[in-house]
Amino acid sequence: MPPPDHRRWAAAGFATRAIHAGQEPDPGTGAVIVPVYQTSTFAQREVGVHAGWDYARGGNPTRDALEAAIAALEGGTHGFAFASGLAAGDTLLRTLAPGDHVLLANDVYGGTYRQFKRVHEPWGLAFDPVDLSDLDAVAAAWRATTRMVWIETPTNPLMSIFDIAALSDVAHKRGAMVTVDNTFASPYLQQPLSLGADVVVHSTTKYLGGHSDVVGGALVTSDGALAERLGFLQNAIGGVPGPWDTFLVLRGLKTLAARMRVHCENARVVAGRLVAHPAVVEVLYPGLATHPGHEVAAGQMRDFGGMVSFRLGDEQAALKACARFQVFTLAESLGGVESLVEHPGRMTHQSVAGSLLEVPGDLIRLSVGIEDPADLLADLDQALG
Repeated sequence: MPPPDHRRWAAAGFATRAIHAGQEPDPGTGAVIVPVYQTSTFAQREVGVHAGWDYARGGNPTRDALEAAIAALEGGTHGFAFASGLAAGDTLLRTLAPGDHVLLANDVYGGTYRQFKRVHEPWGLAFDPVDLSDLDAVAAAWRATTRMVWIETPTNPLMSIFDIAALSDVAHKRGAMVTVDNTFASPYLQQPLSLGADVVVHSTTKYLGGHSDVVGGALVTSDGALAERLGFLQNAIGGVPGPWDTFLVLRGLKTLAARMRVHCENARVVAGRLVAHPAVVEVLYPGLATHPGHEVAAGQMRDFGGMVSFRLGDEQAALKACARFQVFTLAESLGGVESLVEHPGRMTHQSVAGSLLEVPGDLIRLSVGIEDPADLLADLDQALG
């Protein structure tokens, strides 16, 4: 069985690629779904001669199919799957060296900041959080040792939007690479590589998996030299997913386009209700014309996503509201078919408390699912009072 080749689907539409790229019927059995190759090792025909796989840390046919599929959806040539989004990010950062400097969006996911601050900074990597929407601030923060700009757009949880093309132009003129965490948008809504980015990071736990039943991560690039280094590190570090986890993400990819359309429709309805609600003091959603990043988002995204954050002006009011939701489940994570609500300051972003990235205590983040919108609005109304 040859490794999957997703190039034949390059001209197909997104939904078609999501179902077929890297996922040809099994030549041995005719199975239309990629089998779960639950094996740790592979028989060799003779010493050093095998069918493409020798040990499952270095490669597995199920994982190869996922890597090809994600690369196809992001418009890249090389995909790499990992056991989590943070494992993917950690592997990417190891392509840098002690003394190198990274410019980081100033409201990235708390786990990303924690990894920079408590894992890579002690190792010797320098970084500065900066408002990436301000190109003058980017220029002011730039160092001779800056090697990477790490973009997250939309950001988690403040929903900031950054211009990927403009930042890529600035970085490339100065010899730095651009990384985009595309988890909130998914490749259905945003294609960072086509906008100039060098590598895309995903937590496949979220929209790509889509069903809150798997943890995983991915990297995608079209840079051959970077891909060779990432492939080495993926195997050498070993933070890879098992075949069952890769199968679950593959299954999720098949409905990504359909799910994202409903996520976006429902989020638009929820954001509209929040804007009109007297208890809400601010709504953070790039689909609103009043959002400072609305025009940039409209230019680089297909739609505005399924994430909505809002503020109530008082932390205790936010905590009480979180506890009253019934259709929205109080839980961390996002991107599943079910709607979730959380308090970032005391949940997903507790790790940045007291830092420059501390989030407001009155902030609530919604991951809007694909339930009937009338039920979501009724739940929102009763929770907010």
